[in-house]
Amino acid sequence: MVIQLLNGLQLAMLLFLLSVGLSVVFGLMRFVNLAHGTLFMLGAFVGLSTVEATGSFWWALAAGTAAAAVAGGLLYLGLLRHLQPAGPLKQVLVTFGLVFIGLEAARIVWGDYAERLPGPEVLAGATEIFGVVYPTYRLFVIALGLAVAALLHFGLERTRLGAVVRAGVDDRTMTAALGIDIDRVFFAVFVVGCALAGLAGVVAGPVLSVYAGMDMGVLILALVVVVVGGPGSLKGAFAGALLVGMAETFGQVWLPEVAGMLLYGLMAAVLVLRPQGLVPAGPRP
Repeated sequence: MVIQLLNGLQLAMLLFLLSVGLSVVFGLMRFVNLAHGTLFMLGAFVGLSTVEATGSFWWALAAGTAAAAVAGGLLYLGLLRHLQPAGPLKQVLVTFGLVFIGLEAARIVWGDYAERLPGPEVLAGATEIFGVVYPTYRLFVIALGLAVAALLHFGLERTRLGAVVRAGVDDRTMTAALGIDIDRVFFAVFVVGCALAGLAGVVAGPVLSVYAGMDMGVLILALVVVVVGGPGSLKGAFAGALLVGMAETFGQVWLPEVAGMLLYGLMAAVLVLRPQGLVPAGPRP
């Protein structure tokens, strides 16, 4: 039971790192970016190449995060900002096309074989916790996710930038009327969300392996997290990630025959009983 709880928590922290940017961007900009998972895959591949070149996991962590942030920023400036007023259907179609472009680009550059991104030597081995022996690297993933969640909570709740972001979620027009360059703020938030997707990709490499197409499975889980938790909500992303991570882990162990249906049943139940999500971001006209 303890091992499965830790496995569920580790998966939840990976999903949180990936989905929090997707959730906040949707809440701020009402933009459905299905290419968010492609940035996750880009971070993983750049991290893999960096490890092979330098032998350092920490350089890989920095390089993968930076690559996803730069790619996301360029993608936003060159294409996505022009789609913002186009409506969700066009956004979904264009960003879904970007998923396939990213998949083929990854196959051309890195090949079509799965590779394991080596974790840092300092985190190799196992640690005894709660009476069980558990891989140290997976405990690092849990700690990293919790640390990022705490940092984001502080940034959104205790800083002026966080107040601007929360105001933009509630009422973008009024926030802009106060003289705040809301578009620049939203761009910064978008880039941070992309960077977190790249960070998640590198962190997931030693656990899930790195391969072309690794983005699709986690993207579906991330979308479920956003729907369950509530779009635009940091707390909702965290709560949704915990719920989905635990449901996915224990479903595979206890109900493997219906594990694939369990998440979608959970999402359907939330949509019927609480359409705004478990922890909604707040009112928005």
